[in-house]
Amino acid sequence: MAAGQWLPITLLSLLLFSVAAQYQPTWESLDSRPLPAWYDEAKVGIFITWGVFSVPSFMNEWFWYQWKGNKNPAYVEFMLENYKPDFTYADFAAQFTAEFYDPNQWVEIFNASGAGYIVFVTKHHSGFTNWPSKYSFNWNSMDTGPNRDLVGELAKALRSKTKIHLGLYHSLFEWFHPLYLQDKANNYTTQDFVNTKTMPELYELVNNYQPDIVWSDGDWEASDTYWKSREFLAWLYNSSPVKDIVVTNDRWGKEDRCKHGGFLTCSDRYNPGKLQPRKWENAMTLDRSSWGFRRNAQLSSYLTIEELLETLASTVSCGGNLLVNVGPTSDGRIDPIYEERFRQLGTWLQVNGEAIYKTKPWSHQNDTVTPGVWYTSRKDDEGNLLVYAILQNLKTRPIVLGAPNPTDSSTTVSMLGYSGNFHWEMQGDSMAISVPPITVDKLPCQWAWVLKLTGIVN
Repeated sequence: MAAGQWLPITLLSLLLFSVAAQYQPTWESLDSRPLPAWYDEAKVGIFITWGVFSVPSFMNEWFWYQWKGNKNPAYVEFMLENYKPDFTYADFAAQFTAEFYDPNQWVEIFNASGAGYIVFVTKHHSGFTNWPSKYSFNWNSMDTGPNRDLVGELAKALRSKTKIHLGLYHSLFEWFHPLYLQDKANNYTTQDFVNTKTMPELYELVNNYQPDIVWSDGDWEASDTYWKSREFLAWLYNSSPVKDIVVTNDRWGKEDRCKHGGFLTCSDRYNPGKLQPRKWENAMTLDRSSWGFRRNAQLSSYLTIEELLETLASTVSCGGNLLVNVGPTSDGRIDPIYEERFRQLGTWLQVNGEAIYKTKPWSHQNDTVTPGVWYTSRKDDEGNLLVYAILQNLKTRPIVLGAPNPTDSSTTVSMLGYSGNFHWEMQGDSMAISVPPITVDKLPCQWAWVLKLTGIVN
């Protein structure tokens, strides 16, 4: 080949590389990536917080740190009263047996809930990995404890039996890893932990399991420069096996949360109650105070189905997705209280999913007259606006709505799951809707009812 022929080939190669490497490792570039539509349409996800902390199952999943790092008296006393003096946190791993872990059963429950995606904790801040990571020797679910690939089994069951999207949670930092503590002592001028542990794990997870969500955490002590997060995200968006479908959250460095990433989580249980300029997620727990399973929980510790549905309505109305957490037991069971809530949620969504899935925020998020009413909207096949009013109770009659502006007599009001239209009339500037007495056996659902309004002009 003549030397002169190298020039156009080199230019072509550079051009192709430039096209392939669409996203650069800068937030300006990374944040320009459109959010894959499936995530916003799904609206509901399930978070699964499971690990060695599920063995002591005392107070919450931060058990190791509270015991040895923070030296919280309640945790210290718990260990003194129940375990030998030389017992270590690592000793709990052998008791993380997961003997009743049946991913097919889990998947059936998740599918019944109506969730569109799950997020499974692959590694929490203790560093124990729920997959056989070659970067976590003897501190993973294959080498000790269950002797199983917990991530792989769940991914296989999920994909073979449902259309639910797989998401994987991964903690960037680890409380007590020597390399991390050394980097921290060096004021993060070294990156030994990132180079040998954090980043290799993330690439391994994506290449091995091809998740549709990469849900990062453990970001708050160091910058994204230390974590090399932007470089990872550029690879994820440009070259990974999930580059066209994957979505990510905002926990990539201490300066990034609620600012950068695919969708924003901002804080745990984030529910601002008003419309946000960017897509966001409310990651919340059915247990009011813990993400991991805890044996000392009481019935009152858990959200009721009414509370869960109100949280769903307020979240989706303001443009968010709801990520509902379950903490399985150390032997691999989903406790009945969680299963009941998920099945109740699914039963409700079977009737009222039209007001949740693929909806958009309306011009009003909640009503201007009647408290506890949240709105969503969508367009029908002809492009006409449909407005949904999600009510927490039917005790007050008539139902007065101040937000909708009806056109004229062509405006209709109906209830999802119930046949026929309801009479309405103007009461000042509000709509007064007459809902007839409905016997219990005729009610479309037991909690939270949805009115569907057509012919609304605002």
